[in-house]
Amino acid sequence: MTSVSLTGWMDVRELIDRKAGRRVSVVVPALDDEDTVAGVVASVKSLPDGLVDELVVLDAGSADRTIARARAAGAEVFTREEALPGVAVRPGKGEVLWRSMAVCTGDLIVFLDADLVEPDPMFVPTLLAPLLADPHIALVKGFYRRPMTDDADDGGRVTQLVARPLLTALAPALAEIIQPLGGECGATRAFLEQISIAGGYGAEIGILLDCWQRRGLSAIAQVDLGIRVHRNRPTHELAVMSRQVVATLLDRLGIRDSGIGLVQFLPGETGWRRTPSEVSLADRPPMSRRIAEYRDIA
Repeated sequence: MTSVSLTGWMDVRELIDRKAGRRVSVVVPALDDEDTVAGVVASVKSLPDGLVDELVVLDAGSADRTIARARAAGAEVFTREEALPGVAVRPGKGEVLWRSMAVCTGDLIVFLDADLVEPDPMFVPTLLAPLLADPHIALVKGFYRRPMTDDADDGGRVTQLVARPLLTALAPALAEIIQPLGGECGATRAFLEQISIAGGYGAEIGILLDCWQRRGLSAIAQVDLGIRVHRNRPTHELAVMSRQVVATLLDRLGIRDSGIGLVQFLPGETGWRRTPSEVSLADRPPMSRRIAEYRDIA
């Protein structure tokens, strides 16, 4: 795996020279992120002209002011319905990542989560660097410290307790991927269009496993993004996320999953409340030009 570090604007200008006619898209999947999305957009807009060709926020059904604030900050905004309007919408982040390829035009695509708090503008150049430096690299994963409380590395509970132990047990070649579930990543369109995209929170682990299985470990790079601060979720939401990560990981490794969603028992005023959830084993197909709706847009 490749490791790259950038330290200043001169490096960014060098990356611009390395583009060699390739287009760069930054895609920000968003859902009810009104407090943070403008800051994410601003961090990208602050980069020198010529590095990022388009900045797209793709909204997954926000009920707050996410769309208005993203537009006011200068992003091009699409709803998931507007991306591939002839295809019925499914819930979840994987759906948004899949549809984003129909509305962005980059040869290289960088994804940033919309719930980042004051993200460093160097996130995008650092994620792009391996893709621009080595034509063999297809996927770049960012890693970082994730402070949550007084502990400087207390975040990333699903990563540390579910994803990395499972990868170590079942796909040890990926055991040293530091943030396999991180939303900050970069990839080539050529790679992304070849693979199916898993539903919901399984998207990131599915993309990682697909790259390893199709292109080999040498096609994956990791880059240090420093510190990542974002909205932390309660444990019961992380449990549902974990269930989807497990299902997608098992599917990619050819291990049969039950397909049964997690049932949680949450305390209430009058006792325990049985709370079921769903898990998806239905991927979206490769976003190739064979899909009629994508061909029409592209």
